[in-house]
Amino acid sequence: MKSQIALTAVGLVGGAAAAGSEPLLPLPPMGFNNWARFMTNITEGIFVDAAEALVKTGLRDVGYNRLNLDDAWSTMARAANGSMVWDTKKFPKGLPWLTSYMKSKGFIPGIYTDAGTLSCGGYPGALDHEEIDWKDFKAWGFEYLKMDGCNLPDGGEPVYREVYARWGKLIAEDPEAMVFSDSAPAYFEGQKNLTDWYTIMGWAQKMGHLARHSADIQTYPKGKSWPSMMYNYDQHVRLARYQKVGFFNDPDFLNVDHPSYTLDEKKSHFALWCSFSAPLLLSTDLTAITKEEVEYLSNKDLIAINQDKLIQQATLVSRDSNWDVLSKDVENGDRIVTILNKGASAGSLTVSWERAGLSTKALRRGKDVTVKDLWTGKTTKVDAKSGGITASNVPSHGTAVFRIAKSVSPVTPTGLIFNTLSMKCLTDDKSGKVSFKACDGSDGQTWQVRRDGHINSILRPDECIVDAEGKILSRHSGCSTDGWSYAVSGNLINGNSANCLTEAADGTATATKCGYELNEQVVALPIGVTVNEK
Repeated sequence: MKSQIALTAVGLVGGAAAAGSEPLLPLPPMGFNNWARFMTNITEGIFVDAAEALVKTGLRDVGYNRLNLDDAWSTMARAANGSMVWDTKKFPKGLPWLTSYMKSKGFIPGIYTDAGTLSCGGYPGALDHEEIDWKDFKAWGFEYLKMDGCNLPDGGEPVYREVYARWGKLIAEDPEAMVFSDSAPAYFEGQKNLTDWYTIMGWAQKMGHLARHSADIQTYPKGKSWPSMMYNYDQHVRLARYQKVGFFNDPDFLNVDHPSYTLDEKKSHFALWCSFSAPLLLSTDLTAITKEEVEYLSNKDLIAINQDKLIQQATLVSRDSNWDVLSKDVENGDRIVTILNKGASAGSLTVSWERAGLSTKALRRGKDVTVKDLWTGKTTKVDAKSGGITASNVPSHGTAVFRIAKSVSPVTPTGLIFNTLSMKCLTDDKSGKVSFKACDGSDGQTWQVRRDGHINSILRPDECIVDAEGKILSRHSGCSTDGWSYAVSGNLINGNSANCLTEAADGTATATKCGYELNEQVVALPIGVTVNEK
């Protein structure tokens, strides 16, 4: 019998925090989940062993303090009173014992369920049992809940919204709510029309604390993990506008021991997730973790930028076939620059001060620029006249991460403006014509968004984009006439015409009437731009 889903308006509340209150999840969660490594082979021993290994290796003490159960912890049927029942063969001492044990070792326990009739592994789902499951999970001692999205009555966005909102209501009404990890967006990514994906990210942000938005990371030991990780990475860079204090975009687990990774690829995975202030949830056999893995996972400089209180998700500064450059701010005013070598061989890349969001002219008023390599821990004084930062001999699929100390230069949000469906970059040229083209790493594709809303490429710093009767051009007059604002919908809106930046079918950049999260109008902007959440 299908559940009766009433598609009524539901208040999507509870997410980050009420105004003036401390968010339930102020920083990205760090810890362990069994899924990518063990899948449904879940046992009490896995978590006891994980706790002991995290303590022994020192990983708990650098922040990995959550232990989250995933699917298949229960029996295949509920009890007569409607409650879920843990599998006593897998958990002979019971879940209350396990959560008590976890807490005695300094860990925070988490559990899994599914919003539908059955979990993804075929175990009982939570549909129409929301209140009893909420009470049971809390009574058993859990403080974190991952909510999957298999087997709902239908696959439409309105049904997902109504069912997940039941949990949002429980969170909002409970003064001691659990952290809520929402997997609903993952069921709508990768489609030809991304409107529902954007819509779900919007309401997930309002009712929960983190949202898994794309495919499962590759599970052990099948397949190739680098393409899997990069797929989720490419989904993640489209969504920075949703992340805010109390809510995190979740690109899935760190599947540390997948045999297809090189060590450089594992380190890149970690460095990128740290740059994103993404959840750092290890899914690996911690009893067999290597010294090299413990070393990079314990890198305090990288963990510090992951756990920084601004929790900014680094955004793309430039992109071509071989290199991605990302940047973000941290709380003390420092600037982070992350450089990913996607190519098949080692290489070097220089990122100009302007691309890093700084001003060469301003930097020259100081003596030098202090730059720290977050992999080596080495701090260097760089002459401002050098033009920028150079990442030397970055290995294939390796990543360099630099922390630029706060300097005399102000920081301007700088980076790509790209359509989050086509992934084409807004491109300026010397004629002042603006269009969407394949990303090529050129200065004409790196944009500065000024505090007054004027936008210029670093190719033409004295010309700003304008809405010229529906055509987007870069003109000197635009730096005084045309201000733009950015909405959480992904719309870049002209302050004069109220029209939205639009990618035409032929790649022409136009300004047309704003629609509802239209594929041709949803764009990503550099981090640091004020996002209007209305």
